[in-house]
Amino acid sequence: MIGKLRQYLEHNELDALLVNSTNEYLVEYNALEENSRYLLTGFSGSTGDAVVTRDKVYLFVDGRYHIQADNEVNSEVVTIVKMQTGETFLSKLKEVLPENSCLGIVAQKNSQDRYENLKKCYNVVLLDYDILERRVETFEKIEEIDFVYCGLAKEDKISKIREKLQDGDALLVSSLEEVSYLFNLRDFSKPYSSKISRRALITKDYAKLYSVSDYEEYKKDLLSIKGKIFVDKKSVNARDYSLIADKAVQSADSDVQYIHLPSDMKSVKTSFEIEHYKDCFRKTDLAVKAIRSYIENNDNISEFDIDKKLEEYFYQYGARSLSFKSIVAKDKNSALAHYSKSSKNEIIKDGSLILIDCGAYYEGGLATDITRVFVKGQPNNLQRQVYTTVLKAFLNAYNTPIIADISGFDIDSKVREFFESNPVEGFVFNHGLGHGIGISVHEYPPNLSCNKFAKVPLKEGNCFTIEPGLYNKDYFGVRLENSCYLYNGKIHSFVKMNYEKKLIDFDRLSAREKIWLEEFEVI
Repeated sequence: MIGKLRQYLEHNELDALLVNSTNEYLVEYNALEENSRYLLTGFSGSTGDAVVTRDKVYLFVDGRYHIQADNEVNSEVVTIVKMQTGETFLSKLKEVLPENSCLGIVAQKNSQDRYENLKKCYNVVLLDYDILERRVETFEKIEEIDFVYCGLAKEDKISKIREKLQDGDALLVSSLEEVSYLFNLRDFSKPYSSKISRRALITKDYAKLYSVSDYEEYKKDLLSIKGKIFVDKKSVNARDYSLIADKAVQSADSDVQYIHLPSDMKSVKTSFEIEHYKDCFRKTDLAVKAIRSYIENNDNISEFDIDKKLEEYFYQYGARSLSFKSIVAKDKNSALAHYSKSSKNEIIKDGSLILIDCGAYYEGGLATDITRVFVKGQPNNLQRQVYTTVLKAFLNAYNTPIIADISGFDIDSKVREFFESNPVEGFVFNHGLGHGIGISVHEYPPNLSCNKFAKVPLKEGNCFTIEPGLYNKDYFGVRLENSCYLYNGKIHSFVKMNYEKKLIDFDRLSAREKIWLEEFEVI
Protein backbone atom coordinates (compact mmCIF):
# COMPACT_ATOMS: atom_id res chain seq x y z
CA MET A 1 0.00 0.00 0.00
CA ILE A 2 2.77 2.43 0.93
CA GLY A 3 4.65 1.57 -2.24
CA LYS A 4 1.53 2.35 -4.25
CA LEU A 5 1.20 5.71 -2.52
CA ARG A 6 4.82 6.61 -3.24
CA GLN A 7 4.30 5.78 -6.90
CA TYR A 8 1.28 8.08 -6.76
CA LEU A 9 3.42 10.85 -5.29
CA GLU A 10 6.00 10.49 -8.02
CA HIS A 11 3.44 10.30 -10.82
CA ASN A 12 1.69 13.47 -9.57
CA GLU A 13 4.92 15.30 -8.70
CA LEU A 14 3.95 15.57 -5.03
CA ASP A 15 6.32 15.72 -2.07
CA ALA A 16 3.70 14.45 0.36
CA LEU A 17 0.11 13.24 0.61
CA LEU A 18 -2.31 13.92 3.47
CA VAL A 19 -4.34 10.80 4.33
CA ASN A 20 -7.51 11.64 6.23
CA SER A 21 -9.67 9.85 8.76
CA THR A 22 -12.85 11.65 7.61
CA ASN A 23 -15.35 11.21 4.80
CA GLU A 24 -16.85 13.88 2.50
CA TYR A 25 -19.04 15.12 5.37
CA LEU A 26 -15.93 15.67 7.54
CA VAL A 27 -17.42 13.56 10.36
CA GLU A 28 -15.40 12.79 13.47
CA TYR A 29 -16.42 9.15 13.89
CA ASN A 30 -15.95 7.66 10.44
CA ALA A 31 -16.42 3.89 10.10
CA LEU A 32 -13.03 2.17 10.14
CA GLU A 33 -13.73 0.33 6.88
CA GLU A 34 -14.08 3.77 5.21
CA ASN A 35 -11.25 5.43 7.15
CA SER A 36 -8.25 5.79 4.84
CA ARG A 37 -5.90 6.73 7.67
CA TYR A 38 -6.82 3.53 9.54
CA LEU A 39 -6.37 1.42 6.42
CA LEU A 40 -2.89 2.91 6.02
CA THR A 41 -1.61 2.93 9.61
CA GLY A 42 -3.82 0.60 11.68
CA PHE A 43 -4.55 3.40 14.15
CA SER A 44 -8.23 3.26 15.13
CA GLY A 45 -8.61 6.53 17.07
CA SER A 46 -11.47 8.83 16.07
CA THR A 47 -9.19 11.72 15.10
CA GLY A 48 -5.68 12.07 13.74
CA ASP A 49 -4.34 12.14 10.19
CA ALA A 50 -1.36 10.65 8.38
CA VAL A 51 1.12 12.20 5.95
CA VAL A 52 3.05 10.10 3.44
CA THR A 53 6.30 11.51 2.04
CA ARG A 54 8.81 10.01 -0.40
CA ASP A 55 10.57 8.21 2.47
CA LYS A 56 8.39 8.43 5.60
CA VAL A 57 4.88 7.86 6.93
CA TYR A 58 3.85 10.15 9.78
CA LEU A 59 0.83 9.79 12.07
CA PHE A 60 -0.25 12.90 13.99
CA VAL A 61 -2.14 12.32 17.24
CA ASP A 62 -3.08 14.49 20.20
CA GLY A 63 -2.63 13.68 23.89
CA ARG A 64 -5.72 11.47 24.09
CA TYR A 65 -4.15 8.98 21.70
CA HIS A 66 -0.42 8.94 22.44
CA ILE A 67 -0.44 5.57 24.18
CA GLN A 68 -3.05 4.05 21.87
CA ALA A 69 -0.98 4.99 18.83
CA ASP A 70 2.10 3.38 20.39
CA ASN A 71 0.11 0.19 20.95
CA GLU A 72 -1.57 -0.01 17.53
CA VAL A 73 1.00 1.29 15.06
CA ASN A 74 4.06 -0.47 13.68
CA SER A 75 6.77 2.02 14.64
CA GLU A 76 9.15 0.51 12.09
CA VAL A 77 6.82 1.69 9.34
CA VAL A 78 5.03 4.71 10.81
CA THR A 79 6.56 7.58 12.79
CA ILE A 80 4.16 8.85 15.45
CA VAL A 81 4.12 12.62 15.89
CA LYS A 82 2.68 13.36 19.33
CA MET A 83 1.00 16.73 19.62
CA GLN A 84 1.02 18.23 23.09
CA THR A 85 -1.77 20.32 24.59
CA GLY A 86 -2.15 23.54 22.60
CA GLU A 87 -0.09 22.36 19.61
CA THR A 88 -1.69 22.23 16.17
CA PHE A 89 -1.39 19.81 13.28
CA LEU A 90 0.13 22.52 11.09
CA SER A 91 2.78 23.49 13.63
CA LYS A 92 3.88 19.86 13.97
CA LEU A 93 3.69 19.24 10.23
CA LYS A 94 6.20 22.04 9.66
CA GLU A 95 8.67 20.15 11.86
CA VAL A 96 8.74 17.16 9.48
CA LEU A 97 7.73 18.60 6.09
CA PRO A 98 9.68 21.63 4.78
CA GLU A 99 7.61 24.71 3.98
CA ASN A 100 6.75 25.23 0.30
CA SER A 101 6.67 21.47 -0.26
CA CYS A 102 4.06 20.24 -2.72
CA LEU A 103 1.32 18.66 -0.58
CA GLY A 104 -1.61 16.76 -2.03
CA ILE A 105 -4.93 16.70 -0.17
CA VAL A 106 -8.25 15.12 -1.12
CA ALA A 107 -10.63 18.01 -1.80
CA GLN A 108 -13.81 16.39 -0.46
CA LYS A 109 -12.14 15.18 2.74
CA ASN A 110 -10.67 18.45 3.96
CA SER A 111 -12.48 21.59 5.02
CA GLN A 112 -11.96 24.84 3.15
CA ASP A 113 -10.62 26.32 6.37
CA ARG A 114 -7.95 23.63 6.63
CA TYR A 115 -7.06 24.01 2.97
CA GLU A 116 -6.51 27.73 3.39
CA ASN A 117 -4.39 27.22 6.50
CA LEU A 118 -2.20 24.63 4.77
CA LYS A 119 -1.75 26.99 1.79
CA LYS A 120 -0.04 29.48 4.09
CA CYS A 121 2.94 27.12 4.31
CA TYR A 122 2.70 24.69 1.40
CA ASN A 123 1.98 24.41 -2.27
CA VAL A 124 -1.29 22.53 -1.85
CA VAL A 125 -2.76 20.48 -4.69
CA LEU A 126 -6.45 19.58 -4.44
CA LEU A 127 -7.01 15.98 -5.51
CA ASP A 128 -10.27 14.74 -7.04
CA TYR A 129 -10.33 11.35 -5.35
CA ASP A 130 -8.87 9.33 -2.49
CA ILE A 131 -6.62 6.58 -3.81
CA LEU A 132 -7.19 4.56 -0.61
CA GLU A 133 -10.95 5.01 -0.36
CA ARG A 134 -13.21 2.00 0.09
CA ARG A 135 -16.91 2.61 -0.42
CA VAL A 136 -19.25 0.60 1.80
CA GLU A 137 -22.94 0.47 0.93
CA THR A 138 -25.04 1.96 3.71
CA PHE A 139 -28.77 2.07 4.36
CA GLU A 140 -30.54 4.97 6.00
CA LYS A 141 -33.69 5.10 8.07
CA ILE A 142 -34.46 8.78 8.53
CA GLU A 143 -37.22 9.77 10.93
CA GLU A 144 -38.64 13.02 12.24
CA ILE A 145 -38.43 13.51 15.99
CA ASP A 146 -41.43 14.52 18.08
CA PHE A 147 -41.89 18.19 18.99
CA VAL A 148 -41.82 17.26 22.69
CA TYR A 149 -38.11 16.38 22.38
CA CYS A 150 -37.00 19.62 20.69
CA GLY A 151 -39.55 22.38 21.35
CA LEU A 152 -39.08 24.09 17.98
CA ALA A 153 -40.66 23.07 14.68
CA LYS A 154 -38.38 22.89 11.66
CA GLU A 155 -40.45 25.63 9.97
CA ASP A 156 -39.73 27.98 12.88
CA LYS A 157 -36.01 27.23 12.80
CA ILE A 158 -35.73 27.77 9.07
CA SER A 159 -37.84 30.95 9.29
CA LYS A 160 -35.28 32.45 11.65
CA ILE A 161 -32.67 32.00 8.93
CA ARG A 162 -34.89 33.26 6.12
CA GLU A 163 -35.58 36.45 8.07
CA LYS A 164 -31.93 37.38 7.57
CA LEU A 165 -31.62 36.32 3.94
CA GLN A 166 -31.87 38.81 1.10
CA ASP A 167 -33.55 37.88 -2.17
CA GLY A 168 -31.17 35.83 -4.27
CA ASP A 169 -28.96 34.83 -1.33
CA ALA A 170 -28.61 31.36 0.20
CA LEU A 171 -27.23 29.59 3.23
CA LEU A 172 -25.28 26.38 2.63
CA VAL A 173 -25.36 24.11 5.67
CA SER A 174 -22.68 21.40 5.51
CA SER A 175 -22.50 20.37 9.17
CA LEU A 176 -24.53 17.18 9.60
CA GLU A 177 -25.38 18.15 13.18
CA GLU A 178 -26.79 21.48 12.00
CA VAL A 179 -28.77 19.90 9.16
CA SER A 180 -30.21 17.28 11.50
CA TYR A 181 -31.06 19.98 14.03
CA LEU A 182 -32.71 22.40 11.59
CA PHE A 183 -34.94 19.75 10.00
CA ASN A 184 -35.64 17.77 13.22
CA LEU A 185 -34.49 14.60 11.48
CA ARG A 186 -32.49 11.68 12.88
CA ASP A 187 -31.05 8.41 11.61
CA PHE A 188 -30.33 5.74 14.24
CA SER A 189 -29.34 3.08 11.70
CA LYS A 190 -25.61 3.89 11.76
CA PRO A 191 -23.42 3.01 14.75
CA TYR A 192 -22.66 5.82 17.20
CA SER A 193 -24.64 8.50 15.38
CA SER A 194 -28.11 10.01 15.12
CA LYS A 195 -27.20 12.43 12.32
CA ILE A 196 -28.64 12.29 8.84
CA SER A 197 -26.14 12.31 5.96
CA ARG A 198 -27.41 15.32 4.06
CA ARG A 199 -26.36 18.82 3.08
CA ALA A 200 -28.91 21.63 3.02
CA LEU A 201 -29.41 24.74 0.90
CA ILE A 202 -31.78 27.38 2.28
CA THR A 203 -33.07 30.35 0.28
CA LYS A 204 -36.05 32.68 0.59
CA ASP A 205 -38.03 30.26 -1.58
CA TYR A 206 -36.95 26.78 -0.59
CA ALA A 207 -35.05 24.59 1.86
CA LYS A 208 -33.65 21.46 0.21
CA LEU A 209 -31.73 18.43 1.41
CA TYR A 210 -29.15 16.59 -0.70
CA SER A 211 -27.64 13.12 -0.30
CA VAL A 212 -24.42 11.90 -1.92
CA SER A 213 -26.44 10.50 -4.82
CA ASP A 214 -28.01 13.96 -5.34
CA TYR A 215 -24.64 15.57 -6.01
CA GLU A 216 -25.37 16.70 -9.56
CA GLU A 217 -28.64 18.33 -8.48
CA TYR A 218 -26.84 19.86 -5.49
CA LYS A 219 -24.12 21.22 -7.77
CA LYS A 220 -26.68 22.61 -10.22
CA ASP A 221 -28.63 24.38 -7.45
CA LEU A 222 -25.47 25.89 -5.98
CA LEU A 223 -24.41 27.26 -9.35
CA SER A 224 -27.89 28.71 -9.92
CA ILE A 225 -27.69 31.01 -6.88
CA LYS A 226 -27.33 34.59 -8.15
CA GLY A 227 -26.53 36.32 -4.88
CA LYS A 228 -24.29 35.53 -1.93
CA ILE A 229 -23.89 32.05 -0.50
CA PHE A 230 -23.16 32.14 3.21
CA VAL A 231 -21.01 29.23 4.31
CA ASP A 232 -18.91 28.01 7.21
CA LYS A 233 -15.42 27.25 5.96
CA LYS A 234 -14.82 24.88 8.87
CA SER A 235 -17.65 22.54 7.90
CA VAL A 236 -17.73 22.78 4.08
CA ASN A 237 -15.22 20.65 2.21
CA ALA A 238 -12.83 22.25 -0.24
CA ARG A 239 -14.43 20.58 -3.26
CA ASP A 240 -17.85 22.05 -2.53
CA TYR A 241 -16.39 25.44 -1.68
CA SER A 242 -14.64 25.56 -5.05
CA LEU A 243 -18.07 25.48 -6.73
CA ILE A 244 -19.15 28.71 -5.02
CA ALA A 245 -15.87 30.50 -4.30
CA ASP A 246 -16.88 33.61 -6.27
CA LYS A 247 -20.15 33.93 -4.30
CA ALA A 248 -19.10 32.55 -0.92
CA VAL A 249 -19.22 34.72 2.17
CA GLN A 250 -17.70 33.43 5.38
CA SER A 251 -19.88 34.47 8.29
CA ALA A 252 -17.00 35.81 10.35
CA ASP A 253 -16.43 38.39 7.61
CA SER A 254 -20.11 39.31 7.34
CA ASP A 255 -22.12 41.95 9.17
CA VAL A 256 -25.10 39.62 9.05
CA GLN A 257 -23.26 36.60 10.50
CA TYR A 258 -26.33 34.42 10.22
CA ILE A 259 -24.24 31.43 9.23
CA HIS A 260 -23.67 31.16 12.98
CA LEU A 261 -27.39 31.00 13.62
CA PRO A 262 -27.81 27.20 13.13
CA SER A 263 -24.77 26.55 15.33
CA ASP A 264 -25.86 28.99 18.03
CA MET A 265 -29.46 27.79 17.96
CA LYS A 266 -28.29 24.20 18.25
CA SER A 267 -25.94 24.93 21.13
CA VAL A 268 -28.54 26.73 23.26
CA LYS A 269 -30.92 23.95 24.23
CA THR A 270 -34.63 24.69 24.64
CA SER A 271 -36.46 23.85 27.86
CA PHE A 272 -37.92 20.85 25.98
CA GLU A 273 -34.44 19.60 25.12
CA ILE A 274 -33.18 20.13 28.68
CA GLU A 275 -36.11 18.16 30.13
CA HIS A 276 -35.62 15.40 27.58
CA TYR A 277 -31.90 15.31 28.37
CA LYS A 278 -32.70 14.90 32.09
CA ASP A 279 -34.72 11.79 31.27
CA CYS A 280 -31.98 10.46 28.96
CA PHE A 281 -29.37 10.80 31.70
CA ARG A 282 -31.67 9.22 34.26
CA LYS A 283 -31.71 6.14 32.03
CA THR A 284 -27.95 6.41 31.42
CA ASP A 285 -27.34 6.55 35.18
CA LEU A 286 -29.39 3.37 35.61
CA ALA A 287 -27.31 1.54 33.00
CA VAL A 288 -24.05 2.62 34.68
CA LYS A 289 -25.38 1.69 38.12
CA ALA A 290 -26.28 -1.75 36.76
CA ILE A 291 -22.82 -2.30 35.30
CA ARG A 292 -21.24 -1.38 38.61
CA SER A 293 -23.29 -4.13 40.31
CA TYR A 294 -22.33 -6.54 37.55
CA ILE A 295 -18.63 -5.88 38.18
CA GLU A 296 -18.99 -6.19 41.95
CA ASN A 297 -21.00 -9.43 41.86
CA ASN A 298 -19.20 -11.40 39.16
CA ASP A 299 -15.73 -12.94 39.01
CA ASN A 300 -13.54 -13.90 36.06
CA ILE A 301 -15.15 -11.35 33.76
CA SER A 302 -13.25 -9.45 31.07
CA GLU A 303 -13.35 -5.96 29.60
CA PHE A 304 -15.23 -7.52 26.70
CA ASP A 305 -17.84 -9.07 29.00
CA ILE A 306 -18.44 -5.73 30.71
CA ASP A 307 -18.70 -3.92 27.37
CA LYS A 308 -21.35 -6.33 26.07
CA LYS A 309 -23.31 -6.35 29.31
CA LEU A 310 -23.26 -2.53 29.42
CA GLU A 311 -24.71 -2.39 25.91
CA GLU A 312 -27.49 -4.76 27.05
CA TYR A 313 -28.29 -2.48 29.96
CA PHE A 314 -28.46 0.59 27.72
CA TYR A 315 -31.02 -1.07 25.47
CA GLN A 316 -32.86 -2.43 28.48
CA TYR A 317 -33.33 1.14 29.69
CA GLY A 318 -34.60 2.44 26.37
CA ALA A 319 -31.60 3.46 24.25
CA ARG A 320 -32.02 3.63 20.49
CA SER A 321 -28.27 3.21 19.96
CA LEU A 322 -24.96 3.99 21.63
CA SER A 323 -23.61 7.51 21.16
CA PHE A 324 -20.04 6.20 20.79
CA LYS A 325 -18.14 2.96 21.27
CA SER A 326 -17.98 2.43 25.02
CA ILE A 327 -14.58 2.58 26.67
CA VAL A 328 -14.09 -0.24 29.17
CA ALA A 329 -10.49 -0.14 30.32
CA LYS A 330 -8.80 -1.88 33.26
CA ASP A 331 -5.57 -0.93 35.00
CA LYS A 332 -2.91 0.23 32.48
CA ASN A 333 -5.48 0.37 29.69
CA SER A 334 -7.35 3.06 31.60
CA ALA A 335 -4.38 5.38 31.00
CA LEU A 336 -5.40 5.45 27.32
CA ALA A 337 -7.93 8.28 27.21
CA HIS A 338 -9.74 6.74 24.22
CA TYR A 339 -8.98 3.03 24.66
CA SER A 340 -11.44 1.04 22.54
CA LYS A 341 -10.36 -2.60 22.50
CA SER A 342 -12.41 -4.09 25.39
CA SER A 343 -10.33 -7.25 25.28
CA LYS A 344 -11.50 -10.76 26.17
CA ASN A 345 -8.01 -11.36 27.57
CA GLU A 346 -8.12 -8.51 30.08
CA ILE A 347 -9.65 -10.27 33.10
CA ILE A 348 -10.82 -8.25 36.07
CA LYS A 349 -8.97 -9.29 39.22
CA ASP A 350 -9.10 -8.24 42.84
CA GLY A 351 -7.77 -4.69 43.01
CA SER A 352 -8.34 -3.98 39.30
CA LEU A 353 -9.33 -0.43 38.52
CA ILE A 354 -11.91 -0.13 35.71
CA LEU A 355 -12.65 3.08 33.79
CA ILE A 356 -15.94 3.16 31.86
CA ASP A 357 -16.76 6.00 29.45
CA CYS A 358 -20.11 5.50 27.75
CA GLY A 359 -23.31 7.04 26.46
CA ALA A 360 -26.38 6.47 24.32
CA TYR A 361 -29.05 8.01 22.11
CA TYR A 362 -32.70 7.97 23.06
CA GLU A 363 -35.87 9.13 21.29
CA GLY A 364 -34.75 12.71 20.68
CA GLY A 365 -31.39 11.78 19.19
CA LEU A 366 -29.27 13.66 21.76
CA ALA A 367 -26.05 11.99 22.92
CA THR A 368 -25.41 11.22 26.57
CA ASP A 369 -21.85 10.94 27.92
CA ILE A 370 -20.56 9.86 31.33
CA THR A 371 -17.32 8.44 32.75
CA ARG A 372 -17.02 6.59 36.04
CA VAL A 373 -14.19 4.61 37.60
CA PHE A 374 -14.70 1.49 39.71
CA VAL A 375 -12.44 -0.91 41.57
CA LYS A 376 -12.88 -4.62 42.12
CA GLY A 377 -12.46 -5.32 45.82
CA GLN A 378 -10.40 -2.83 47.78
CA PRO A 379 -8.29 -0.05 46.25
CA ASN A 380 -4.67 0.69 47.06
CA ASN A 381 -3.42 4.04 48.34
CA LEU A 382 -2.27 5.31 44.94
CA GLN A 383 -5.66 4.56 43.39
CA ARG A 384 -7.39 6.47 46.19
CA GLN A 385 -4.98 9.40 45.92
CA VAL A 386 -5.42 9.82 42.17
CA TYR A 387 -9.19 9.28 42.25
CA THR A 388 -9.64 11.82 45.05
CA THR A 389 -7.46 14.40 43.31
CA VAL A 390 -9.50 14.09 40.10
CA LEU A 391 -12.74 14.25 42.09
CA LYS A 392 -11.60 17.45 43.78
CA ALA A 393 -10.74 18.92 40.36
CA PHE A 394 -14.23 18.10 39.11
CA LEU A 395 -16.01 19.50 42.16
CA ASN A 396 -14.11 22.78 41.95
CA ALA A 397 -14.73 23.14 38.21
CA TYR A 398 -18.39 22.23 38.56
CA ASN A 399 -18.89 24.83 41.27
CA THR A 400 -17.12 27.63 39.42
CA PRO A 401 -18.98 30.92 40.01
CA ILE A 402 -20.55 31.94 36.73
CA ILE A 403 -19.68 35.56 36.03
CA ALA A 404 -20.40 37.61 32.93
CA ASP A 405 -18.64 36.35 29.78
CA ILE A 406 -17.02 33.38 31.51
CA SER A 407 -15.78 30.86 28.95
CA GLY A 408 -14.81 27.22 28.83
CA PHE A 409 -11.22 28.42 28.52
CA ASP A 410 -11.53 30.05 31.94
CA ILE A 411 -12.84 26.91 33.63
CA ASP A 412 -10.23 24.72 31.92
CA SER A 413 -7.49 27.08 33.15
CA LYS A 414 -8.80 26.78 36.69
CA VAL A 415 -8.47 22.99 36.58
CA ARG A 416 -4.96 23.12 35.13
CA GLU A 417 -3.95 25.46 37.95
CA PHE A 418 -5.50 23.03 40.44
CA PHE A 419 -3.51 20.07 39.09
CA GLU A 420 -0.31 22.11 39.10
CA SER A 421 -0.91 22.96 42.77
CA ASN A 422 -1.88 19.38 43.66
CA PRO A 423 0.46 17.19 41.61
CA VAL A 424 0.51 13.42 41.71
CA GLU A 425 3.98 12.31 40.67
CA GLY A 426 4.04 10.68 37.24
CA PHE A 427 0.39 11.43 36.41
CA VAL A 428 -0.60 13.98 33.76
CA PHE A 429 -3.73 15.74 32.55
CA ASN A 430 -3.30 15.75 28.77
CA HIS A 431 -6.64 16.63 27.19
CA GLY A 432 -9.28 19.35 27.27
CA LEU A 433 -11.58 19.64 30.27
CA GLY A 434 -14.77 19.17 28.28
CA HIS A 435 -16.79 19.52 25.12
CA GLY A 436 -20.27 20.44 24.02
CA ILE A 437 -22.90 17.70 23.74
CA GLY A 438 -26.02 17.45 21.63
CA ILE A 439 -26.79 15.63 18.39
CA SER A 440 -23.12 14.62 18.39
CA VAL A 441 -21.31 13.53 21.51
CA HIS A 442 -18.63 16.12 20.65
CA GLU A 443 -20.22 19.39 19.63
CA TYR A 444 -19.08 23.00 19.23
CA PRO A 445 -19.91 25.45 20.65
CA PRO A 446 -19.26 25.28 23.59
CA ASN A 447 -15.83 23.91 24.44
CA LEU A 448 -13.79 23.67 27.65
CA SER A 449 -10.09 23.56 26.82
CA CYS A 450 -6.95 25.65 26.53
CA ASN A 451 -7.52 26.22 22.81
CA LYS A 452 -8.43 29.70 21.59
CA PHE A 453 -11.84 28.61 20.28
CA ALA A 454 -12.83 27.79 23.88
CA LYS A 455 -12.75 31.51 24.69
CA VAL A 456 -16.32 31.91 23.43
CA PRO A 457 -18.49 32.94 26.43
CA LEU A 458 -20.80 30.26 27.78
CA LYS A 459 -24.52 30.84 27.30
CA GLU A 460 -27.64 29.85 29.22
CA GLY A 461 -28.79 26.52 27.82
CA ASN A 462 -25.32 25.35 26.75
CA CYS A 463 -24.76 21.65 27.47
CA PHE A 464 -21.24 20.35 27.99
CA THR A 465 -19.06 17.85 29.80
CA ILE A 466 -16.65 18.46 32.65
CA GLU A 467 -14.12 15.61 32.65
CA PRO A 468 -10.80 16.13 34.41
CA GLY A 469 -8.41 13.19 34.42
CA LEU A 470 -4.96 12.00 35.48
CA TYR A 471 -3.03 9.31 33.62
CA ASN A 472 0.17 7.30 33.97
CA LYS A 473 0.83 4.67 31.30
CA ASP A 474 2.70 2.45 33.77
CA TYR A 475 -0.13 2.36 36.31
CA PHE A 476 -3.65 3.52 35.35
CA GLY A 477 -5.81 6.51 34.55
CA VAL A 478 -8.77 8.14 36.27
CA ARG A 479 -11.30 10.34 34.47
CA LEU A 480 -14.54 11.51 36.06
CA GLU A 481 -17.00 12.98 33.58
CA ASN A 482 -20.35 14.57 34.15
CA SER A 483 -22.49 16.07 31.41
CA CYS A 484 -23.84 19.42 32.56
CA TYR A 485 -25.89 22.42 31.49
CA LEU A 486 -25.81 26.12 32.28
CA TYR A 487 -29.09 27.46 33.64
CA ASN A 488 -30.03 30.43 35.79
CA GLY A 489 -26.40 31.47 36.22
CA LYS A 490 -25.17 28.11 37.55
CA ILE A 491 -23.76 24.85 36.25
CA HIS A 492 -26.09 21.89 36.82
CA SER A 493 -25.32 18.21 36.29
CA PHE A 494 -27.51 15.94 34.19
CA VAL A 495 -25.56 13.03 35.66
CA LYS A 496 -26.64 12.03 39.17
CA MET A 497 -24.62 8.81 39.36
CA ASN A 498 -22.63 8.87 42.58
CA TYR A 499 -18.91 8.43 43.11
CA GLU A 500 -17.11 5.43 44.56
CA LYS A 501 -16.80 6.01 48.30
CA LYS A 502 -14.14 3.34 48.73
CA LEU A 503 -11.97 5.23 46.22
CA ILE A 504 -12.38 8.56 48.01
CA ASP A 505 -9.90 9.67 50.65
CA PHE A 506 -12.29 11.89 52.60
CA ASP A 507 -9.42 13.33 54.64
CA ARG A 508 -8.25 15.04 51.44
CA LEU A 509 -11.61 16.76 50.91
CA SER A 510 -12.32 20.16 52.38
CA ALA A 511 -15.52 20.79 54.30
CA ARG A 512 -16.89 22.66 51.31
CA GLU A 513 -16.00 19.84 48.91
CA LYS A 514 -17.80 17.34 51.15
CA ILE A 515 -20.94 19.48 50.94
CA TRP A 516 -20.61 19.69 47.15
CA LEU A 517 -20.26 15.92 46.98
CA GLU A 518 -23.65 15.43 48.64
CA GLU A 519 -25.36 16.35 45.36
CA PHE A 520 -24.15 13.07 43.90
CA GLU A 521 -25.61 10.68 46.44
CA VAL A 522 -28.89 10.17 44.59
CA ILE A 523 -28.06 6.88 42.84
